Amino acid sequence: EVRLVESGGALVQPGGSLRLSCVASGFTFSNYFIYWARQAPGEGFEWVSSINADGGAKYHADSVKGRFTASRDNAKNTAYLQMNSLNFDDTAKYYCVRDSPDAPMGWVPSADVLRRDGVWGQGTQVTVSS
Repeated sequence: EVRLVESGGALVQPGGSLRLSCVASGFTFSNYFIYWARQAPGEGFEWVSSINADGGAKYHADSVKGRFTASRDNAKNTAYLQMNSLNFDDTAKYYCVRDSPDAPMGWVPSADVLRRDGVWGQGTQVTVSS
C-alpha cells in the first residue's frame, strides 16, 4: 500500500521556523518527484514546492521562495520542507504528494493536476499566530 505520512506541523509565532517531514512507504521513493502543497482555511489547494527524484533540483512557489526549502533523504524514504520566517499567510494544512507514474506532473503542477493525479498524505497543520 502506498502511504505518505506527514508530521512536524505546530503552532508557531510569526518569524518562527518549522521542519515538516513526509515518510513514504509502499513504493520506490527514489523514483519519484515529491511535491508539497497546502490548503489555507477556506481556500483552495496551492502548490508549494517540487523536488526531483534524486533531490538534486527543486523549485518553490514565489510565495515561499527564499523562506521554504524542500529536501529529501532517499535512504530514509523521507521528504522534508524547511520553513523559515513564517508569517500569518503560511497558516494552512500542508501535504506531501507523490508524482504519478503514468502522467508525470512536472515542476509546477496546477492544484487541479495535483489533486487528480497525485498520491496525497493526510496532511499536517501549521498555524502561525502571535
